[in-house]
Amino acid sequence: MSVEKVKEFFAKRGEPERVIEFAESTATSEEAAQVLNCEVGRIAKTISVFVDKKPILILLSGDMKLDNKKFKSRFNCRPHMIPVDEVENLIGHAVGGVCPFAVNEGVPIYFDESLKRFEFVYPAAGSSNSVAKFTLDELPRYINFADWVDVAKLK
Repeated sequence: MSVEKVKEFFAKRGEPERVIEFAESTATSEEAAQVLNCEVGRIAKTISVFVDKKPILILLSGDMKLDNKKFKSRFNCRPHMIPVDEVENLIGHAVGGVCPFAVNEGVPIYFDESLKRFEFVYPAAGSSNSVAKFTLDELPRYINFADWVDVAKLK
């Protein structure tokens, strides 16, 4: 399971405590917020999409969804979700465990502006019952951070 991959990723950095696992599901933003007793927006969900036939990840607040018009304006194409059966091969994590950590080399990760409302956020950590807690200032040091984008709208 990719949670083991993520745990190893953080252990190599001397921070094994980063991964927080729960008995309850954190698979959706709403479930994660309930388990963590926080606002849904603090859950940094990871969206897997193609841009020019190449995979990218976008982290956005859990209370947001992709805005097709904003996405097209930023990336010059419509968002195309990566098919479920291709996600693990292209990203390095299977659906249900997609997160910004320990992804395949060369996969750029964008942060949506919606995250800037919060001092810290909770991205998934490789499984449907794990998260990690990060400030927005420290998170880019752990991933292949590409840029900030504005591609989301409220659900």
